[in-house]
Amino acid sequence: MLSLIIGFAVIHSGGAALRSRAEELIGARAWRLIFATASIPSAIVLIGYFLAHRYDGIRIWNIQGLYGIEQIVWVLTAISFLFLYPATYNLLEIPAVLKPEVKLYSKGIIRISRHPQAVGQILWCLTHSLWIGTSFMLVTSIGLIGHHIFAIWHGDQRLKRKFGSAFDDLKQKTSVFPFLAVADGRQQLDIKEFFKPSQVGIAIAITIIWWAHRFISISSKAFLSSPLSKLLS
Repeated sequence: MLSLIIGFAVIHSGGAALRSRAEELIGARAWRLIFATASIPSAIVLIGYFLAHRYDGIRIWNIQGLYGIEQIVWVLTAISFLFLYPATYNLLEIPAVLKPEVKLYSKGIIRISRHPQAVGQILWCLTHSLWIGTSFMLVTSIGLIGHHIFAIWHGDQRLKRKFGSAFDDLKQKTSVFPFLAVADGRQQLDIKEFFKPSQVGIAIAITIIWWAHRFISISSKAFLSSPLSKLLS
């Protein structure tokens, strides 16, 4: 699992590091297609392997039967998805229908955290570690959290190189830790900024994911019996 996480991190963060130079050579759309062609399959393999092996290893704790724990995990997981996606992805940029661009965001969820993807991933790891409780899940969480902590530093470095003083201004007005900039007065939340089609889409996706969880055991068995799973094993 750690090998798959490291491989994904190298493709994802390495692709981000190469983006400026690659776009100068072949253009933004061509590089986006190359990046998506490499990163999306690696993510699918990573997710498939995780689903198939999430209960492997030692069961360190099992609190799934405690009253209210399932509801807590679902609520916090839903919140993690709201951090993970709306501010960072334009779906039409992924297949390069729209020209991919690096932008500085200063509104919406960025007022809460400058790195919402990292916050969402860490929250997802914490909730799933709480629910699953295996040594495999802990290793997975440590690997993913470590990658996103690196991505916080790496992302800030790339934005600093690209935007210079404009990023310095954004950095002073925002925080990585959620709600810190709001608490110390550097930011004020505007609830209207959160009512956008992207947030509605994520809410619908969360509902679909909740409904689809009943099929995880089926997909896990299918992955375990696949040639790819045997190759990874």
